[in-house]
Amino acid sequence: MSRLRNGDLIKILQWKKMDIEEKIGVNGGKYTDVNLTLTFFLGVFFFLIFYAPQFYYKEISNFIPFILDISSILNIGKMSELFLQRGITPFFIVFFSCWSISIMFIKWRKIIFQQKALFLMVVPQTADFELTRDTAKDILSRMYGLVDDPKHFVLLNRIERALANLKNIGLIADVSEVLRAQAQNDEDQMESSYALIRGFVWAIPVLGFIGTVLGLSQAIGSFGTVLIKNEGIEYLKTSLQEITSGLAVAFDTTLIALVAALCIQLLMIALKKREESFLDECNNYCHANIISRLRLSSP
Repeated sequence: MSRLRNGDLIKILQWKKMDIEEKIGVNGGKYTDVNLTLTFFLGVFFFLIFYAPQFYYKEISNFIPFILDISSILNIGKMSELFLQRGITPFFIVFFSCWSISIMFIKWRKIIFQQKALFLMVVPQTADFELTRDTAKDILSRMYGLVDDPKHFVLLNRIERALANLKNIGLIADVSEVLRAQAQNDEDQMESSYALIRGFVWAIPVLGFIGTVLGLSQAIGSFGTVLIKNEGIEYLKTSLQEITSGLAVAFDTTLIALVAALCIQLLMIALKKREESFLDECNNYCHANIISRLRLSSP
């Protein structure tokens, strides 16, 4: 229930103050949807965090000697070559991956916040309570006392829409249909919120294949030059190095892209499963606390 402090009513859940995007100072997305501008800059931040140690780890190791030992154990130098010396495609792959991770991080925090509405005592839990047109007004007043605006919460928005239309509804089946329609809208909203991540999961392997084509093109071009010219063994060694570097670009970019796409796909599946479970809990809550307690007479 709402708490009282110095005579003022304190809301238990305040979307304007507790939603992660609103707290940062940007316009929060609907329900668990995200603000793309915020996630873009957060992705840039993760991108810089990923690449900064690779650019400057040698300079850092001069000031912190044990960093050099750790880098030699983890073979950071070899890993840096994969991301720094394989053309431009790894940079795009890493950025898209970081942007995807930032979207999923914000969504994860928003799902946790939305789940808190499940624990609000919106409907009295006494066994003799009946939900009628008259008591529905008390439920709506109670709801607006618990949160700043029910429309910002998946569960409370469903309840508010169902109860606000009770005066125009004559059958319990009609209320059930309203809740079912709103549940479908929420599922559609959830699916659309993953559209950009699914786009990145498609685009990242394509970038890897583009890097593969560029690397093979470089290797074949160098090999063609070797066949044309015949300037001794030293020139042959130099040309073979160019060929192998092209092959390294070809295979390493594909490797990076496939691993990144796999990781993002697995994270997205886990996050989506959690959000689907939350929507199922909302359905169960509405059935147990709204449909099963309804007592409607003909208007």
